[in-house]
Amino acid sequence: MDFELPEEYRSFRDMVHRWVDAEVPKEWARKLEADEHAYPFALWDKFTEAGFHGVGISEEYGGQGGDVMMQMLLARELARSLGGLAWIWGITSFAGSKSIGLYGSDEQKRKFLPLIAAGELKAAIAFTEPAGGTDLLGAMTTTAERVDGGWKINGEKIWSSSAHVADYLLVIARSDKDAEKKHQGLTLFWVPTTTPGVKITPLAKLGMRSMGSCAIHFEDAFVPDELVLGEPHKAWYMLLPTLNNERIMVGAFCLGVIDGVLEDAIDYMKQRKAFGGIIGRFQILQHYVADIATMQRTTELMLLYCADKQSRGENVGTEANMLKLMASENANQAADLGIQILGGMGYSAETDMQRYWRDSRLWRIGPITNEMVRNGIAESLGLPRSY
Repeated sequence: MDFELPEEYRSFRDMVHRWVDAEVPKEWARKLEADEHAYPFALWDKFTEAGFHGVGISEEYGGQGGDVMMQMLLARELARSLGGLAWIWGITSFAGSKSIGLYGSDEQKRKFLPLIAAGELKAAIAFTEPAGGTDLLGAMTTTAERVDGGWKINGEKIWSSSAHVADYLLVIARSDKDAEKKHQGLTLFWVPTTTPGVKITPLAKLGMRSMGSCAIHFEDAFVPDELVLGEPHKAWYMLLPTLNNERIMVGAFCLGVIDGVLEDAIDYMKQRKAFGGIIGRFQILQHYVADIATMQRTTELMLLYCADKQSRGENVGTEANMLKLMASENANQAADLGIQILGGMGYSAETDMQRYWRDSRLWRIGPITNEMVRNGIAESLGLPRSY
């Protein structure tokens, strides 16, 4: 087994690394994140200028091409500086290019993928229900009723990141109330945010502040048939491969956070002086750094394994769950250790450790809680369903 990336991937990774240092350094990311009420359009525009919105989209539709591995290398490098702000690229990549690219019609691909690749379309995911959280299927109360020429959607969604600036929402709703099982009778819709009956309300939260997360209320919101993605009532079967991709992407973002934490910790330990010398000579702090570096390497190996496996079209469900679990807990623990290494400065808004901690804390909860991930892993090993 070859653990080295091919030259094409290494060149791309190194290019993005240099771009991040030059265009979106950590001090700029701190300023963006400090204004929690202002969406960072300047960051979106930088991604557009660099062509990053087109990564993973075929050249046929105006994209840059590239497979899952290329997308994950990009996600990692962006998160090294941006932390959770890297989701500004990731959300549209998942909700738009990945979803439409996999199960959109030819007409939908021709219409929307070039806009996404050009940075002219922003998307948001509207899956979670206010009363359900991780119990997406069991708590699904948002409904889609068949009407002449399309569907009328009623219900509520919550924690839809960047919905307040999005052009389209990727919405899942129950379209068949008589379906025998919870995962049946669901339909996926591509809903313009300007649709009458769609109300979007921003929410305050701990991390990923300036990106914004929202509650969405649908009241008789009409969606025409041409904006249904895939076959009606079959959404859950279509979504499963993209949910694996989302979990791998979370793993890549978490690894980028670990990269940033390790950089900052080592740099600080080489400069900060106490008790007659640099604090980098203290054994306990060296142990913390050794732990963070070990988290970095193990997460990296698991990420490369999952991305490679999915790129080859293999089933990666259990491994993607394992990656999401390990990566999110490693990232949050690494950031916590980073705060401890920096002491009071780690708690200060003048450094990035607190930002890495706040952002990575979310990934232990979303897009699925780590407790539910553990349930799924255990079930894949032949144990009975626990929920």
